[in-house]
Order: sequence, then structure tokens, then C-alpha cells
Amino acid sequence: MKSPTSLVLLLSACSAFAAFPISSVPRKSNLPTVANKFIVEVNDVANIPTAKRSLASPHELLYAHLKTRDVSFHVTKEFKAEGLFVGAAITLENPQDAISLQDAPGVTAIRPVRMFDSPKPVFKHVVTGPDDPAIPPDSESTHILTGVDKLHAQGILGSGIKIGIIDTGIDYTHPFLGGAIGPGNKIIGGFDFVGDNYTGLNTPMPDDDPLDQCNGHGTHVAGIIGCNPGNPFNISGVAYEASITSYRVFGCTGSVTDDVLVDALLTGFKDGQDILTMSLGGADGWTESSSAVVSSRLAGLGKVITIAAGNDGASGSWYTSSPGNAINAISVASLDNTVIPLQNATVNGAQHDPITYFDTFPLPVTSELPIFATSNSTTVVDDACNPLPDTTPDLSDKLVIIRRGTCTFAQKVANAAAKGAQVALIYDNGSGFAAIDVGANFTAALIQAADGEFLVQEFVAGAPVTISFPQSGGSTNFPDPSGGLISSFTSYGPSNDFFFKPAVAAPGGNILSTLPVPLGSFGVESGTSMATPFTAASAALILSVKGKSADVAKGVRSLLESTGQRVASSHTDGDPLQTVTQQGAGLVNVFNAVHAETLVSPTELIVNDTAHAVPVQKFTIKNTGSTSKKYTLSHVPAGTALTVQAGTIFPADGPVPLTDAPASVSVSPSSFSLRPGASQTVTATIAGPHGLDASTFPVYSGFIEITDGSQNFHVTYLGLVGSLIDKQVVDDTDIFFGVPIPTILDSQGNVQAGPVNYTFVGLDLPTLLWRQAFGTPRVVVDLVDPNIQVNTSLNTRADGSNKIVFTFPQPHKAGTFSQVPTLGSILEIDFLSRNNEDPTGNGFNTFDVVTPTFANGTTIPNGLYRLLFRALKITGDATNEDDYEVYLSPIIGVNA
Repeated sequence: MKSPTSLVLLLSACSAFAAFPISSVPRKSNLPTVANKFIVEVNDVANIPTAKRSLASPHELLYAHLKTRDVSFHVTKEFKAEGLFVGAAITLENPQDAISLQDAPGVTAIRPVRMFDSPKPVFKHVVTGPDDPAIPPDSESTHILTGVDKLHAQGILGSGIKIGIIDTGIDYTHPFLGGAIGPGNKIIGGFDFVGDNYTGLNTPMPDDDPLDQCNGHGTHVAGIIGCNPGNPFNISGVAYEASITSYRVFGCTGSVTDDVLVDALLTGFKDGQDILTMSLGGADGWTESSSAVVSSRLAGLGKVITIAAGNDGASGSWYTSSPGNAINAISVASLDNTVIPLQNATVNGAQHDPITYFDTFPLPVTSELPIFATSNSTTVVDDACNPLPDTTPDLSDKLVIIRRGTCTFAQKVANAAAKGAQVALIYDNGSGFAAIDVGANFTAALIQAADGEFLVQEFVAGAPVTISFPQSGGSTNFPDPSGGLISSFTSYGPSNDFFFKPAVAAPGGNILSTLPVPLGSFGVESGTSMATPFTAASAALILSVKGKSADVAKGVRSLLESTGQRVASSHTDGDPLQTVTQQGAGLVNVFNAVHAETLVSPTELIVNDTAHAVPVQKFTIKNTGSTSKKYTLSHVPAGTALTVQAGTIFPADGPVPLTDAPASVSVSPSSFSLRPGASQTVTATIAGPHGLDASTFPVYSGFIEITDGSQNFHVTYLGLVGSLIDKQVVDDTDIFFGVPIPTILDSQGNVQAGPVNYTFVGLDLPTLLWRQAFGTPRVVVDLVDPNIQVNTSLNTRADGSNKIVFTFPQPHKAGTFSQVPTLGSILEIDFLSRNNEDPTGNGFNTFDVVTPTFANGTTIPNGLYRLLFRALKITGDATNEDDYEVYLSPIIGVNA
């Protein structure tokens, strides 16, 4: 598994040095929605006219409307949470019938069904089990970082709070998760919405047993919340006396669709969960997915909702995850643990400290092994990348020492194994000390550069050095060099609609927790998936002290944000604080949150971009203590994130470069006293930094610190130098593929250069290929006359025939698009994320024109046409042609 650093280097190299071959683009649509499947929201019963209530429910009115229009449809789920979300998940047999949905009576919104991949930790290591004699000691460093240890010492353990985990299920047979399920146990119940064999592409097979012993992600999440103390690891869950309910939404592998998540969220609400937590999601950039909307509404009703911010930090800013984008939910960033439980090897035959190797448990080597270095040079760049020389001795009884670099770890050990080697230590070349993967048939681990250089020097000198791997007593808590910093993999915000994501950070890097018993019982994993349950359990501690009322629950996010601990961007003195777009309001301090005697509201000040700037912001400070307090306010800037590469339209890859150019902030009043129960409104005037290149879209942020003499609090602000309407949203360069895009691929996968006829039999069809350099609120593709002249902004036609301006006669409204004089619509997708630079991930968008039919269901006559592609700019007006970027395709012949 690549480290986050190596992933960044990989992506940067991809974009800088090599175009992705266009012939490798798969010939199928890859849009992040499920074809022909929609979640349709309808009016509550209370909103139906009285005269019609006796005639039909909202659902029946919808279905009757579709039947009268001969629409063939299948209802996969119905949602009936009055006052929260009423509607249905509907699959249409014919995509052209979507227009009938928007015309149905009582319909308030139509959203396409999103697909989310099964959560995968950035790093995962399965240990051999709780009875292993070499279990490392654990100082509960994550609890110390966040004040949880102090609350545990006070007996605050989350008792009486119900937490619903929406994930892969839980192995409730785990002895340190209670060993059973049902009332009176730690895991009090649950439901499996999908079944083991569900992949996201097949039909769910629900049952009432959420047991998971094949995936494991949800069990690791559950242990962070509720692992019982007294286990051999000496760890405990943050709120281990809370009650947990498991809602399983993933099978053993695969994905989940939005409608399943909505069903799980509404079930958790109906079951009376105080907190719902989801360590899942995918890059989205918008607050509009169905699961995000429902999550936000639940939070607004007084449920604490915690959701992972995402693990896409390498992709840079404006790449937030949904459903974590839910406006009222708590989106959680990850902070690296300060220690990593690793193992020491013993050096025999020479004076040297034990050598730390990157593994949670001892390598299974019980004898002392003499060393053999594959190169006598400690600066060799391609050590063991080629077959070892014929003069190499039999290595079956040796510990092979190899330098990292140039080729994969697996290739290095394969060349050593060809000479009989079975065990190796690979020493670092400066790329980073981390776990490595060499496959299942070889034993190897990474050691630090200095230790490897020492061993090579001893080998060259002929010293009789041997290495042993203690099977007990060799554990060590290794200081994590990035410990206490935001994990590099954490996704950057803000959302495209400029909401504050992530909200807070919690420990998520190198976290030891439970795994299903058949999968090893315990393991170390990294990801915002780990930080999210930590925050959910932190909320449980708060609710257990302050009560479970809706008002208290709705205040949890503000409480965690105002008491958060600001996080630096590095361990180097003088470097700025990490941008708020990655750390949120800082690392949670649960002890301070529980014992806070000052309430601040709101705690998020969104200044927005230059065109929509709100420089004057207000917030209120209330003294809830029993004595008078004197408050002093001051400004603490964070680093300003340069989110777009200078001179390009492309985002700056993570780690996003920071400048210490601060915003200008003044507050009034800046000091005052408050009696118990009294409040004071403060006015903050915030202006962005001067002298920055607006084309890099600098996002500035920081904190207004509030000190009462004994406790510190803060509000957090966020703004943009520049206007989002100026940001190009569609990539029109040749950088990614070596040819300009957008473009049409023909039936052979080649760029269509001139007119081409298509029969629409098999793969004889055109494929639209494009990349989003930024998110867009709406993409629309229409079929137009081949002779139309359009004012294109993307890859203008060489003949210069781009003169005509078309009109938008109707205002934009939800669920529809202002029609233009075209022959018919082919594609419409709202709230599309930008792409990243990973060609095997979200590197580009494709859409196959599979059948020659318009969106209204009529057949496209044989003839010549073009595709007219339009993408709306951020903050653009959907009725204004100038706010779209436009591409006109070559001529497409329909010969069906």
C-alpha cells in the first residue's frame, strides 16, 4: 500500500510527465449516479389539500400519475418519515420517462441515486490476535490528545447514549464488544439492509442480523467507540458504556446506493438513536445528494450526525465528500496519532540500539539470522531491482538488507527470493518510514535509513552481526513524525457551494481497534473513517453530561468547534497553522467541551468569495458559569491555501501550498465582562489578504480567539480572494490525454475528427469524454442541427462558425432546466464534482449515447446532428448563456 506521500508523487508525476492514453478510456458511462434510478421527494400528508387526503397518499398520487402516462417503473423503497423525508426510490425502465417524474403532483425534488464505494482505510494492518504474547503497550495517546482520559477518570463513559453505526456491520461476537447482540448488551440491536452478497449493483437481500465477519470496517469503527477496557492491548473505546446499534449498508465487497443510506438514516431516527455516524462517502463537492440532505435535516431536528470528511487529500482543495457535505452534520478530518505501536529487532555481534521495524507484531522469525546486503553501497538507487548476480550465495538462512528505491518492494524481494531468501529488511531512502506490502509469501519490513546504513557497513566490514526478532518484549511506541498534525490524506474543503467542510478533526491516523474475530480480532487502521466514530463517541460523552435534548444535540458541533485545539501545518517553528479547509475548527478537546462555561454561536463565519463577500460577521458569547468573566478577543490567522496551480486551470495537489499572508480582522468590542447568564454580541470585520494572485483562488481562514482568563474558545472564519464565477469548470486542454477535450470517441475508442455514422448496434455508438477542472452545478447535453452556429467557449471550431447566441426563455426552477431551441436533450446531471488526476479513479467523465432517443422518449430520426455540451459555472445564473462553458461536437450521423 502506498503511503499518502507516495500517492501525491504518483499523481503529480501522472499529470506532469505523461498523458493518459485515450485508447485506455473504457467505453462505458462512468458518471457517479445509477442509471434510471431516482429518489423522488413528495409532499408530506399535511401539505396535501384536504379534499385529496382521503383519496390517496402522497405516494399513491405519484404512482397514479406515472401510470396514467404509461410509465414503466419499479419502486425499490418508500420513505415515510413525516416532517423529515417522504418519498420513494424509483427505477424507470425507460430513462426518457424522467420528465414524467418532474410533472407529477406533489413532487418537491428529484435527485439521482448516487453510488458510494465501500470504505477502505488508507492504511490497514491486521494483528495476530488479542492473545499474542507480543501485544504492544498502548498509552491511549488518542485519549490524552483530546482530553478523553480526563473524562474517563471522572467516570464519564457515555452511559445512557444510543449510537447508530451505519457501516459494513459489526462482529458482535467479539469478546471486547460484548460477545453478543440484543437488549442488555453493548450492541443492542441492528439491521442488515443489504446482505453479504450485495455489491451495489445487485438487489439487496435484507435481514435482521447485522453481523459482519467478512469486511471488518464497521467493527474497527465500533471498537473506537465502544471497545471494553481490560483487553490485552490496554485500550478502550471513547464512550464504551454507550449502547450501539449496527446498520449494515455494505456487503462483503462493493458499493452502496444513496437510497439504502437514506433508509438506514431514517431507520436510525425511528429507532431513537441519539447519534448516527457514517464512515463512508465519496468525492462530490456539493451539499445536494439525498443522503446529505437527509443527514442535514436529521441534525436540524436534534440528532448528532458525524460523517467522514474523506481520504482524498492528495487531490487538493474543493474535493469534499458526500454525504459528509451535509450542511448541519459534523464532517470529520483526521489527525495523526502521536505514537505508532511498532516492534524492535535485536542486534547481536555489534554495539547498536535495537532496530525499530514498521510492523505492529513481531516478524515470525525465531532464530538469529546473519545479514547479507544486496549492495555494498548505501547510496545505490535501484538496489535489487534487477536479478541478483550469479555469485550471490544461498540466502535461505540469511536476513537480506536492501535499500528502498526505483522499483517496487515486491520486485526487490522477488529477486532476493530467487536466491533462496525468505526474510528481508528494507531500509528507507528518505521517502518515509511506513508500512510496506511485499505479498503474502515473503517476510519483510521497513527500517529507517540510519539503521540500514549501519547494517550494510557492518556487512562490508565482515563483522559477525546477526539479527533476532523477539517474539515477546520487543514492542515499542514509536514517535510518529507527523503525529499531532492533520493526516495528509484528509480531504480539503470547502464545498463548491462554500460550506465549511470539514468541521473538526479527531485522531484517525494509526488507530488500534477491534476487527472481526475471523479477520484477526485487532488491527491498526488509518483514515477519516477512524476519526469519525471518535467524534461520535465524543458527542456521546457530551450528551451524557449535558443531556439529550434537541437543543443540546444541535449545539454539539458548535461546542466542539469553539473548544477545538488549533493544529499547525508542520512541526517547523514559524510555519502557519494548517488551513481551516483541512483541519476545520481544530482537534476536538472533549474535556474542555464538557466543562465549557462559555457558549459561542455561531462558530463558523463564512465570508464567501469576493463577488458574494459578507465581510461583516456577528457572533454571540454567553457566560453560562456561576461567576462573572472578563473576555478578551484576538485574531489568530491560519495559512492561506493557494488552491489552484498558478497559470493553470488545475487544482493544486495536496499538500496544498500555504502562504502566511493573513486576512485582516477587527472585532468590536474586543474586551468586555459578562455576569452569569449574560450575553454579548460581537461584530467581526474580515477582509482577505492583499497582494495575492486571484487566479490561484486563495482561500484564507483563521480564528478569533476568546479568552476568559481560564479557558480559551474560538470562532473560525473562511473566505476566498477572487470570485468563483471566474473559475473555469471544464478542462479544455490536452494535458491529461494528449489531445484537446471535450471530445467524442468513436466506436473504436478513437477521437472523432470528422463526421461519423453510428448504427447504435453493440458498441457502434459515440462516447462523450470530458473532465471537470472544477465542480459544476449543472451539465446539459442536447442534440442540435449540424449547421447550428454556437458561441462556444471550449475548443472553438476551426471554421469560426460560433456566432449565434441562443436564448433561455424560462427561469430556472428545481428539477427542470430552462429549455433552449434544440432538437432534444440527451443528458442532464446536476451538482457534478470536479475530477482528480487519477486515471484509474475519478480522472475523467464519459457518457455513452446508447440509444438514438430523446429525453422525451421519441426516436431520433436518422440524419446528421451535433452534441451541444454546456456546463454552468459556480454561482452562475442558469438563465444566462454567458454563465455556461460550451462545447459543440463534430457531426454525428444516426444510421439506426
